[in-house]
Amino acid sequence: MGIKAIDLRRGMAVEFKDGIWICVANEKVAKGNWRSSQVIQLKNLQSGQLVKDRFRTDELFNEIYLDRKEMEYLYANGDHFVFMDPSTYDQVEIGSDFIGDAAVYLTPNLHVQVSFVEGKAVTFDLPNTVELTIADTPPQIQGATATAQMKDALCEGGAKIKVPAFIVNGEVIKVDTRTGEYLSRA
Repeated sequence: MGIKAIDLRRGMAVEFKDGIWICVANEKVAKGNWRSSQVIQLKNLQSGQLVKDRFRTDELFNEIYLDRKEMEYLYANGDHFVFMDPSTYDQVEIGSDFIGDAAVYLTPNLHVQVSFVEGKAVTFDLPNTVELTIADTPPQIQGATATAQMKDALCEGGAKIKVPAFIVNGEVIKVDTRTGEYLSRA
């Protein structure tokens, strides 16, 4: 089904240049008495490439429907991660190359958003914050409380986070998955 460039919204998937692209931004541009146009920023789902291009307002795109599902992370199986659909109990294996650096934030029973096209996972979104257990961090230095000092900590999934000096091994902390920063104790 075709969708006009002017009707394209953020998060919608379209077919463009022999691939599947997600609309990141869509802005209408009108210069004086010239014809209006749309400046659309698209992101390729396979390569991650960003493209910003100008289109006529009535230009048609083939819309791709994404099947977005909330999935629950179960465990790692070699170089694949196993996720389960909580409503149907169907399990899906997703490769570590697809998940990339986000794998350090995966903990059992974590709920994530996965989008599918024709049964193939095309996007993977973590929640904004996750709770991680500190696996290894140096002990607090006595008397070093005059200023807010940060120290390195290794979390259970392999994430390396800067944490305040009072955090100890075994403690559970909240981490922002977008920036990788410590937020608070859990």
